[in-house]
Amino acid sequence: MSSINVVVNGVNGRMGQEVLRAVCREPDMLPVGGADLRADVASAALPDGSGSIPVSSSLLDVLGDARVVVDFTNAEGAMDAIRTAAPRGVNVVVGSTGIPAAGYEEAEDLARRHGVGVFIAPNFALGAVLMAHLARVAAPYFDYADLTELHHEAKIDAPSGTALAIAKAAAEGRGRDFTAPKAEKEIIPGTRGGESQGVVIHSARMPGLTAHHQLVLGALGQTLTIRHDSINRESFMPGVAMAVRHAAANPGLTVGLDKIMGL
Repeated sequence: MSSINVVVNGVNGRMGQEVLRAVCREPDMLPVGGADLRADVASAALPDGSGSIPVSSSLLDVLGDARVVVDFTNAEGAMDAIRTAAPRGVNVVVGSTGIPAAGYEEAEDLARRHGVGVFIAPNFALGAVLMAHLARVAAPYFDYADLTELHHEAKIDAPSGTALAIAKAAAEGRGRDFTAPKAEKEIIPGTRGGESQGVVIHSARMPGLTAHHQLVLGALGQTLTIRHDSINRESFMPGVAMAVRHAAANPGLTVGLDKIMGL
C-alpha cells in the first residue's frame, strides 16, 4: 500500500510540530512538506531523524505530490489552505476553529467541484468527541447546563470550538433550550458567562493548560458532571490520523470526528 503524502500547514506552531511527529510515526503516512507564514528556512529536519522536508511561507510551494494537507493555523489560514489545495486535487484536514458558516459552504463547494475530501473538526481528541455524544444522550433528562472550558493563555478564540460543539449537542439532545437563570444583581458584569441555547459557558485561559471541558447538567435535586481533559497535544493525534485517512479516501465535506467514529 502506498503512503499518504502529507504537508503540514502551520508547521512551526506547537500543533504543527505535533502533527509532524505523528505523521512520522504512522506507517502509512509520509511527511513531504511544511508551510508556515513564519518560515525562514528552505527545509527542516524531521523529528524522528529520518530526513528533512521542504518548508516555505507559501503552501503552494510545497504541495508537490502531497495527497493531504493538514492545517492547524487559524480560520483564515484554513480557508486559504482549502482554496489552494482543493483546485490542485489535494485533500485537506482542518483543525483550526472559528470558521464561519459561509466558510463551510465554500469548503463543501470546493470539495464537490474538485472531487477532493475536506475534513473539518473542532476537536480531534476522541474523548472530547465522546463527551459531546454523551451530552446529547443525557440532556433530555436535565433542565440546566453550565459548561466550563479551560485552555492555554495563547488560545485566540473564546469560547472554544469544542465548547460550542458540546453546547450544541446538548441542546439538540434536549430538543429545546436549557433554562439559564439570570442573576438579579450581577456585581461584576459577565460573571455568569456567555450563553448558547441556554447553556451557560465560562472560559478560562492560563499557562500550563492544554484543553479541558466540563459540563454540569442539573435537575431537581441532582447534577450530572461530564468532563474531558487533554493532558497534552498528543491526545489529538489519533483523531488527526483517522481524519487524514478518511479525507484521502472520501471526496466531499465531512464535519466532525463523530461522523467516522460510528456515533
